[in-house]
Amino acid sequence: MLCRARHNKKNWLFIGHPKAGWRSAVIYSIIESCRRHGHEPSAYLTDVLKRLPDMMITDIAQLAPSNWKPAQAIKDTVTS
Repeated sequence: MLCRARHNKKNWLFIGHPKAGWRSAVIYSIIESCRRHGHEPSAYLTDVLKRLPDMMITDIAQLAPSNWKPAQAIKDTVTS
């Protein structure tokens, strides 16, 4: 389960490595963007990480949380 980031806590003041702060910000941004668009972050990440290796670079935009549709929903529309 992915938990929401807690702000103003002492343990969030130090990340440990200079690049880790940027990486954490990217991950938190993706997770919060999923929530803002009504997607479950764990389902989104699981689906995107499974589909990403087989995609062309020109199709990556459809994996953004604002454009994302679960793989099952795509299969259902193709077979209908």
